Amino acid sequence: MTREPDPHKLARDLLGRDYDDLEADEQRVLKHVASGSFTGRDADELAQAHATWGDRLADRVAAIGGSWGFIVGFGVVLVVWAALNSGVLQAMGFRPFDAYPFIFLNLMLSMLAAVQAPVILMSQNRQAMKDRITARHDYEVNLRTQLEILRLAKRVEKLAEEVRALVRKDTA
Repeated sequence: MTREPDPHKLARDLLGRDYDDLEADEQRVLKHVASGSFTGRDADELAQAHATWGDRLADRVAAIGGSWGFIVGFGVVLVVWAALNSGVLQAMGFRPFDAYPFIFLNLMLSMLAAVQAPVILMSQNRQAMKDRITARHDYEVNLRTQLEILRLAKRVEKLAEEVRALVRKDTA
């Protein structure tokens, strides 16, 4: 039965530094390497696990508001609005509800922009948080890979030294 390596010993052997001198990310990776466990969930899983209703709504609004479907659909609404209030209703004998220069339409567009902009900014802030989590996770994975390669290189070197010693012993 093999004993798990001590993270303090791994820090000295692989990194040439004391464990206490390492940053928190490096210490966490060394603990994972020592225990043989994986580094954790990815950024999307972590973000979804901690997402509030407002976070999910902000992401949805940003996804819809930043799509070609929204732009085309909104363009159609604007054209229909302008057509109805420019003459179609008058031709049918009705009075336009928002005659040119479309003041009510301007009010609606301003209110939409006032609400949509902060929601999109919230979504962007959330995406930035995901990007930071992803970067930290990638760093941990890369560091763990380097540490594992160093451990394997030391093992191979030790085995090669043992083989050389056996060869010297046999030839002597």
